[in-house]
Amino acid sequence: MSNKIVLAYSGGLDTTVIIPWLKENYQGCEIIACCVNVGQCRENDGIEEKALKTGAHKVFVIDAGEEFVTDYVYPMVKANAVYEGKYLLGTSAARPLIAKKLVDIALAEGANAICHGATGKGNDQIRFELTIKAFAPWLKIIAPWRIWDIKSRDEEMAYLQERGLEVPMKKEQSYSRDENLWHLSHEGLELEDPDAEPNYRHLLQLSVAPQDAPETPEYVEIEFEQGVPVKVNGRALPPVALLTALNEIGGRNGVGIADIVENRMVGMKSRGVYETPGGTVLYAAHKELEGLCLDRQTTAFKEAVGQKLAELIYAGEWFTPLREALSAFVDKTQETVTGSARLKLYKGNVIPAGRKSPYSLYSENLASFTTGDLYDHKDAEGFINLLGLPLTVRALMRKNLGKGPDGQ
Repeated sequence: MSNKIVLAYSGGLDTTVIIPWLKENYQGCEIIACCVNVGQCRENDGIEEKALKTGAHKVFVIDAGEEFVTDYVYPMVKANAVYEGKYLLGTSAARPLIAKKLVDIALAEGANAICHGATGKGNDQIRFELTIKAFAPWLKIIAPWRIWDIKSRDEEMAYLQERGLEVPMKKEQSYSRDENLWHLSHEGLELEDPDAEPNYRHLLQLSVAPQDAPETPEYVEIEFEQGVPVKVNGRALPPVALLTALNEIGGRNGVGIADIVENRMVGMKSRGVYETPGGTVLYAAHKELEGLCLDRQTTAFKEAVGQKLAELIYAGEWFTPLREALSAFVDKTQETVTGSARLKLYKGNVIPAGRKSPYSLYSENLASFTTGDLYDHKDAEGFINLLGLPLTVRALMRKNLGKGPDGQ
């Protein structure tokens, strides 16, 4: 039995239930609630008082917003990492940071266990526990959803009501949500039916529904230095302020809303709606700038690296040698990704409107239909002959064997 347990605490329904459940099932233990703030602003008001009132012995609230953006979000932006073509990894990227902070608190406080509120069906249990194993594998892990008798959110609410504790949400509003500086996810209720169209006007919190966005397009210009965003519309901003500004700009234009049926690590499919307004704008701008600054082979290989990174991040494998090595490759590719990209935002759409860089590989002299000094059209004939030599040899072989063009 653990005498000190560090709990990943958010103030939401699950972790509100977990505190009294731990006190009842690990009698005599000291519960240390730890809220790692990565931008879940709606959940942080009065969070210390709430945790103590529910039965926690000690509460830590750690502001990790800037660390989250610079050390976790920006590496994803530089890699253009997207899971299954749609998910910008908002929850996936935050969990390793949160878990690492839990380990830090556990070691500093002499705790011998870490508890999290992730369900046994989800990905977060993997992300939390792989990070804990990467830094302190000797710590006991308590995952209530894998061992308690509670089977639903309705039963969680009843559990609190029976003990005279405040329920932190209304039944009709009991979506499962996860918010941070990068995104806001929505799961549960009618979204569990993949054929049900979301009521965006009711559901969304960071964005307006695309049909409600302004009738006039809004332009935004983002400046990057070695793949890292540093300015929005000519104004230099620190990481948290920059992402906050882009969330506001993208949100009011209905940008970055994704309805996804994804493949979870545990083998099932799940459906959710994700709001990532600022992230969607950042990815689009960064990709446009890379199109100007990276050569063909680097671009092609980097796309494969970005996809692999997305898979690793989704799976909770942030603190692994492979993730670190792939990020190092990405950093190398970003040495010339300096410049700016301009986008037009209109009713949920992100439309390229220009890009420029001192490291641009685009040559108007080469690309123009007008013949320039660097390119002789006649050179193309020899290039095509050499490129097509294997095809020529193959066709002659078929002819000598009496075969037709299709090999028959």
